[in-house]
Amino acid sequence: MKNQEIVFSGVNQAFYYVMNSNGKIIMGNDQDRRLQYALTPLLSEKVTNGEDIFYESIHLGDFRDDRGKQKEFRLESKKDIRLIIASHPIIYKDQVIGTLYIGRDFTFASQIFHWVLIILIVLGLIFSGLAVFISQRMSKKAMVPISNAFTRQREFVADASHELRTPLAVLQSSIDAMEMTIEPTKEDFMGKLLINMKLEVKRMTNLISDLLTLARSDSNILELRTEVFDFRPVAGKVIESLSPLANDKAISISLDSPNELTAIGDPERLSQLLYILVDNAIKYTPTKGQVKLTLSKEGTLLSIEVQDTGIGIESEDLNHIFERFYRADKARSRQMGGHGLGLSIAKWIVETHKGSIDVVSKPGEGTTFLIKIPQIEAI
Repeated sequence: MKNQEIVFSGVNQAFYYVMNSNGKIIMGNDQDRRLQYALTPLLSEKVTNGEDIFYESIHLGDFRDDRGKQKEFRLESKKDIRLIIASHPIIYKDQVIGTLYIGRDFTFASQIFHWVLIILIVLGLIFSGLAVFISQRMSKKAMVPISNAFTRQREFVADASHELRTPLAVLQSSIDAMEMTIEPTKEDFMGKLLINMKLEVKRMTNLISDLLTLARSDSNILELRTEVFDFRPVAGKVIESLSPLANDKAISISLDSPNELTAIGDPERLSQLLYILVDNAIKYTPTKGQVKLTLSKEGTLLSIEVQDTGIGIESEDLNHIFERFYRADKARSRQMGGHGLGLSIAKWIVETHKGSIDVVSKPGEGTTFLIKIPQIEAI
């Protein structure tokens, strides 16, 4: 008994057992009498496996003896405990005659670590939420001056564009009056000067109109006028208006559409969309090329296809062509009078109609713009 007390002297030591080679406990001591009933089958397996240190989680409750009679332990409460168990063989005359098992209860430490983990997770969530909340508040405060500056800039562009339209209109009228009064020939100096002035005023007028459209779209001032109309005459007027530009370059321009094509949308904006796409196609198509506008109905979708045999678009530029002021070839675009705003406006018109616009192009072969617009009563 003295040796047993020495063995069972560790802090939080739950038990020690000496088990013979047959898996039966022949000597030992424990803090809870139920441990022996719970551990005997487990330790018998460990004898075969020969493990040195292992962990076990056991439930201390009511256990039955070998005859099936229930053993009740009323002094001890039912609980789950976690044990770390060390084993060491007992050798006598070079033969293993048994195994010493010593178990230590680390349930309390395990529970502490468990609660510490939960507390750390909760604190992490709290601090993460605070960090997100503070970052949002700080970002909103930081965005206030930027937003104000952007709003003022947008208002300036809209106001300036609106104010510039009147003097440009006066200049255009004055040039027309000068042409009617002086009647210069295209070959003399005065005639060339008036032609250049007229072209520049027209170019500036188009630029101001585009800027005003984009500024109003940013501020949501422009609203679509949704109605049911025949799209064929609208497309016909666009082709008729741009035919002189195509004829100057000997470009074949055609319209493929049903005789009557009912569409739902804003006639003015859809007409502007066609004008932008067909005008671009003519500008970037060499002499004696072809430009084709195809309109069709595909179920509940209005399909618009503009195809040309122009110079095409490089693959690295396809993802940027709808950006404002983006021009793949700046020298060529300036020469042709482009500002890099037309396709941005075209995309805005399509998106406000809840549609999609795709482009397929091969350099040197041509470009095709394909627009799909859903035909619903309320866009």
